[in-house]
Amino acid sequence: MSPEAGFLPAPGELHLTAAPAQPAARDWTGWRGANRDGLVPWLPEKFAASPNIVWRYRLSAIGIGGVAATSKFVLVTDREFDDAFDALRCLDAVTGKELWTHRYPAPGMLDYGNSPRATPLIAGERCWLLGAHGNLSCVELASGREVWQIDVKADFGLVEPMKWGLCGSPLFVDGKLILYVGGPQAALVALDPATGKAIWKTPGNPPGYGSLNVGMLGGRRQIVGHDATTLSGWEIETGKQLWTLKPPNGGDFNVPTPIIWKDHLLVSTENNGTRMFRFDAAGKIAKEPVGNFEELAPDTHSPLAAGDRLFGASGDLYCLDLKQPLRLLWKGRNDTFFKHTSLIASSDRLLVSTSDADLLLIDARASEYKLLSKMKVLENESGLLSHPALVGTRLHFRGSHEIVCVALAE
Repeated sequence: MSPEAGFLPAPGELHLTAAPAQPAARDWTGWRGANRDGLVPWLPEKFAASPNIVWRYRLSAIGIGGVAATSKFVLVTDREFDDAFDALRCLDAVTGKELWTHRYPAPGMLDYGNSPRATPLIAGERCWLLGAHGNLSCVELASGREVWQIDVKADFGLVEPMKWGLCGSPLFVDGKLILYVGGPQAALVALDPATGKAIWKTPGNPPGYGSLNVGMLGGRRQIVGHDATTLSGWEIETGKQLWTLKPPNGGDFNVPTPIIWKDHLLVSTENNGTRMFRFDAAGKIAKEPVGNFEELAPDTHSPLAAGDRLFGASGDLYCLDLKQPLRLLWKGRNDTFFKHTSLIASSDRLLVSTSDADLLLIDARASEYKLLSKMKVLENESGLLSHPALVGTRLHFRGSHEIVCVALAE
């Protein structure tokens, strides 16, 4: 089924301008960008009075998964054929024209719909998508040709029911495709990205609902992330578990992505607040945090570290000092901060994307909450969860039934 059959104009029909010159454009190749940190080299000084929609593309279903994009391609997930098939769509980044769609059967019923939760991953000439029901596909980026597909739930023995499905976005590190699947004997797995064959498997607990991260901690580069109940670190080469930590309070959904900042790990969850941990010379975590801020306790939102500050939304928007571990610098009040938000930051500005399709531009260096500009991207929206992708000056923003490309500069 093609989106042209919908009631919006055909893809590319509404494009208004040629692509602007992009300042220091950086590809947004997966969850929270190429480095999983939400950081970009540029954000505008202010927004236009109304959004400059370069193109828009009709989608078949409401979706949760984030957008991945380069200067040539935009990847967005969808559902088709009576909600029984996943669809990965590749659009031309300049015009919004559909280049290809990869489809596969993925029946099942989950809370918050059945569309993929994971953000597609781009590396080199290929891309990968993990569906909520466990289908993992490798596709040629230029053509959409399927290279391989596996069922990670069946192949790695996940037996625990997943109320919200598999949510972790695949991680590409040192030539390996890393996934937290949650099978008893294959909880964390590393796959050959060219074939889908397992390189190593590590036993563990059922999965949480967040994504992994990778970075240097205690002088040791490692994978970090949550399972259903604990936080852990793993060796990249072998998958060996280096440490594990159980929080004081149970019941976290473990959705927010852990953040690596200057050899420290920042962790936020709804029942344990936000904590900063240090590591020893062997790369193992200290059991007690060096900083704690209980008020920043998001359930689905991932905070962001920019410079020496941590920004996060949980009722209010909080700005915390990372040099004086998690000391409150300021907080800002806005009704939208009680809902899901996504954050993107440059060196001096913070972009907040809200579940009501608003963009808020905030001074990231100010001594108090300072809203610089606000813009409504789409009308009559609520409950949006998809993370947008910013490449150069173009923001690729997913609404309930369409994805739009917004030029943030003339």
